[in-house]
Amino acid sequence: MKIAMVSEHASPLAAIDGLGGADAGGQNVFVADLTAELGRQGHHVTVYTRRDAADLPSRVRLAPGVTVEHVPAGPPEPVPKDELLPYMAEFGRYLAQRWTNAPPDVVHAHFWMSGLAAIRAADALTPRVPMVQTYHALGTVKRRHQGGKDTSPHGRVRLERAIGRTADAVIATCSDETAELIAMGVPRERITVVPCGVDLARFRPGGPAHAANGRPRLVALSRLVERKGVDTCIEALARVPDAELLVAGGPPRARLGGDPEARRLLGVAERAGVTGRVSFLGRMGRDEVPALLRSADLVVTLPWYEPFGMVPLEAMACGVPVVATGVGGHVDTVVDRVTGVHVPPRRPDQAASRIRDLLADPTRRAGMGVAGADRARSCYSWERIGHETISVYARAMARYEVAV
Repeated sequence: MKIAMVSEHASPLAAIDGLGGADAGGQNVFVADLTAELGRQGHHVTVYTRRDAADLPSRVRLAPGVTVEHVPAGPPEPVPKDELLPYMAEFGRYLAQRWTNAPPDVVHAHFWMSGLAAIRAADALTPRVPMVQTYHALGTVKRRHQGGKDTSPHGRVRLERAIGRTADAVIATCSDETAELIAMGVPRERITVVPCGVDLARFRPGGPAHAANGRPRLVALSRLVERKGVDTCIEALARVPDAELLVAGGPPRARLGGDPEARRLLGVAERAGVTGRVSFLGRMGRDEVPALLRSADLVVTLPWYEPFGMVPLEAMACGVPVVATGVGGHVDTVVDRVTGVHVPPRRPDQAASRIRDLLADPTRRAGMGVAGADRARSCYSWERIGHETISVYARAMARYEVAV
């Protein structure tokens, strides 16, 4: 197939630098790994992402069969994703122009604003191009949990609903998202759950690990934003004597002092009396992450809500059990009491209780590690996810042909 991926704020090229930009989260890694796999399977993929620096080349080869094209939409400088909506019409016009003489077989939009640009471009073509939507996060969920702190543009929920009803197929990354989409009015028959995959060559048991220091080690790998619940991890640590917590993510280590959330978390650690047992590592390169995860006795990830959650899957692939909030994608990936345990969000007391129980039982932790690695291999290889994604494209193309 000739596939157009639209990822307006999250460039797959940012995946080279670890967790990516502050606004991108795991979406850049998702798009990078998915497109590389589709290229391996013989498809031709172009990823369209916004030009956010003046010196970026127009096109960059990401992997065999995969090209990243920088779209001139808005100023050639970083812009927070919640401020990009005014540039999506320009983005869509560019796509329509690019596809007029050489349309793709299918368009796959990542995030709701990408969907707006993709629909604008697809509708401008004759015949129209089939379009698939992955949201990565839903405005209804964000508003529910963040309330007045939600910085999404006005009308996001309304526009997400319209995108879901217009798309030929919608990919949900977890079963919880399916229920949200149906409640929004997206037709059930157009929704397919296709989770994120994991790089099994990079994330595996038995590879190099960061040096241990004799303390039980907890690792949290996360963007430093409030809803990720890193403060809950720190507060739980106060109830787990002798353990240490390594927090990776956010800006580079040298710039952590200028990050408001990092400063807030330092204050949380001070008030909890654990400043000597928490280490903030800053942003890590993707190649450094597996060794960090393998050094952990437990990987702890406690967000308020989570559209998918790549970190638990990467930890499982490394053979490390996970303590995760039982929300969103975690419910699908982390099998409670088999590959890890679920805890409620914003309950450091309950998280600490589960952590203490697992640290006291190395045999149980070892069994969970084996089960997690097996689950990652059998269910979440990128090869499998690539084939499932192509199946959705084929159904979207068939649905479009019937409609025509």
